[in-house]
Amino acid sequence: MAYEIIISKELGITTRQVLTTINLLDEGATIPFISRYRKEMTGSLDEVQITSIRDRVQQLRDLDKRRDAVLKSISEQGKLSAELEHLVKSAETMAILEDVYLPFKPKRKTRASIAREKGLQPLADFLLLQESANISAAAEKYIDSSKGVENMEEALAGARDIIAEQIAEDVDVRIKTRKVFLDKGQFVSRVVPGKEEAAQKYKDYFEWTESLKDAPSHRILAMRRGEKEELLYLDIAVEEQEIAPALEKLYIKNAGESAGQVKLALQDSYKRLLRPSMETEIRVLTRQRADEEAIKVFADNVRQLLLAAPLGQKRLLAIDPGFRTGCKTVVLDAQGTLLENTAIFPHTGAGGAAESERVIRHLVAKHAIEAIAVGNGTAGRETEDFVRKLGLQEVTLVMVNESGASIYSASDVAREEFPDYDVTVRGAVSIGRRLMDPLAELVKIDPKSIGVGQYQHDVDQNKLQTALDDTVISCVNAVGVELNTASKQILAYVSGLGPSLAQQIVNYRMANGPFRSRKELKKVPRLGDKAFEQAAGFLRIRQAEHPLDASSVHPERYALVEQMARDVNAKVEDLLTNEALRKQIDLKKYISEDVGLPTLNDIIGELSKPGRDPREQFEAFNFTDGVNAVSDLRIGMKLPGIVTNITNFGAFVDIGVHQDGLVHLSQLANRYVSDPHEVVKVQQQVMVTVTEIDERRNRIGLTMKTEEKSSTAPRRDKNRDLAGRGNGKQRVQQPETDMASKLAALASKFK
Repeated sequence: MAYEIIISKELGITTRQVLTTINLLDEGATIPFISRYRKEMTGSLDEVQITSIRDRVQQLRDLDKRRDAVLKSISEQGKLSAELEHLVKSAETMAILEDVYLPFKPKRKTRASIAREKGLQPLADFLLLQESANISAAAEKYIDSSKGVENMEEALAGARDIIAEQIAEDVDVRIKTRKVFLDKGQFVSRVVPGKEEAAQKYKDYFEWTESLKDAPSHRILAMRRGEKEELLYLDIAVEEQEIAPALEKLYIKNAGESAGQVKLALQDSYKRLLRPSMETEIRVLTRQRADEEAIKVFADNVRQLLLAAPLGQKRLLAIDPGFRTGCKTVVLDAQGTLLENTAIFPHTGAGGAAESERVIRHLVAKHAIEAIAVGNGTAGRETEDFVRKLGLQEVTLVMVNESGASIYSASDVAREEFPDYDVTVRGAVSIGRRLMDPLAELVKIDPKSIGVGQYQHDVDQNKLQTALDDTVISCVNAVGVELNTASKQILAYVSGLGPSLAQQIVNYRMANGPFRSRKELKKVPRLGDKAFEQAAGFLRIRQAEHPLDASSVHPERYALVEQMARDVNAKVEDLLTNEALRKQIDLKKYISEDVGLPTLNDIIGELSKPGRDPREQFEAFNFTDGVNAVSDLRIGMKLPGIVTNITNFGAFVDIGVHQDGLVHLSQLANRYVSDPHEVVKVQQQVMVTVTEIDERRNRIGLTMKTEEKSSTAPRRDKNRDLAGRGNGKQRVQQPETDMASKLAALASKFK
């Protein structure tokens, strides 16, 4: 079946949409470009749908590649019959293809292969027929000391080994067994004897049993991590009686003596071959499912963080706080250029505080500072309090999440930007720039270092990297990039560019000055027509020669907009500023073979707000005064906070005490919530109530429920994960979900 037919059925879209999208991707078009500028060709598919098509067609191509390899291998063995070729070509999933191939797969010497070398295959075939009650006479024919068969029992044992392997490699047997594992399997976790003390963070998994189809991603990953650290034993268990009747129905024909031998072989096959094989396969499938969920959560969080509201171009003072070593302080101009740096010591005595106050007031006055950014790390709240008490008028004070700033400060990127400054200065600069424009600064560091993931170091790193690259590319292109000020790091994520062309653009800019038009991009070495087509619409130039160069209107549509302007007796500039003129435009007049209403509506929307930043407006935020540490908290306190991380089991909120609190899934709202992203997003400002304080383990329980529906009494969170943030044997009730079908779907994609 053609790829487009399979994918159209799975995604519920037309084959034409799928085929067109595949062709565009194969021609080198990027997902943001296709989604934004080729709506007529794809039927207005969004980025999620296009990504699904890309990933699924790659899986199908991988399946075909593996199919070809299997056919070649079987053919080289001289065993490729017409029937077997049909089975291989009709296998719709990787799992079924591997089941078909298993009997022909080159393998090490097995008990069955040894028995075949002894000439016992005919005896095995005889027993499988189950037509004779007298097996002794049949078995005696195969006693041969020269072949290592000394007696009748050895002959029967060898025949059973052959039968056991045939059963374990039977396609129908494997399909039925796989289904039982998916439907009835359980995770069984227990602590490694003698390691109870070292495994305290996994205490909830010391004796834990959970349905395989119901286990959420974070618990699967927690148990796997405990197993990897050799603190937990983790098994996948299925009661044998759940499988034995179905397998016996396939192989046992009567109650005779031969049938008894086959039954023994069947039991041996399951325990020695089939069950271990299925356990390995199901481990892969459940790991894949857990990885996909965790990666999705991480990618969603990264997207929200990258698209956090920017303060914008302001003259800024940024402080990287510290106690003993002082607070590194830098001054940045409105473009983020480092102007000055120093260190202050506001926490080392009265003299230090007085001198620090003098320095801050001097820098604010000297550079007409508009905002002060304070990192939220060690001494962050204390430094914020110090600055706030200075009463600086007309200066916005903001605490900035500095996760990853230290990674940036020690990176090659930072050394290249600031070769003459140490890591402390670079870190302070990163904090300040992150306030100005989170997206532009965060693209300089590995997203895995941002600190908004769920077991990101435990999941498939290749899949994680692909998802994060997709996310960053989507965010950068959704916002757009100012061509004349963008770093090479953010330019590299622009559709059609990449690191090499990004460096070429920066080099050209340094040699020739600011770009005056988008078309000047064609003068950049190695930036050809295809790259220009993909990138131009996402690059902005303020005060450009052409007014549309500051918008997301693609250069290929400039002539169309110019025609619109002529038709209403105006200039393009007039369309950007005069709503009455835009309303005079009859879009139907401009519909053609390659331009439809989706693109025309996008153009009119962009003309009304050219180059609009889609991110939300920045809002200043203040933590509660006097609440700087866990010891300052009291049950029932209502506090403002900022969501720092979202997981499947809840959201973590910074309330200004150097330890994020958990709002469990059940405490996010007064209604049932299945996905935390329905209620909160990263960097959202929220009001929470303290429900639990555990200073010894640094755990804080919070609720976002309103007073009339929530209790502020301490509560035991019954869904502790390995970090003590959710998961116990009595879990929060979840709606029934057909996880087996999800796993089956994953099996169908199994690679």
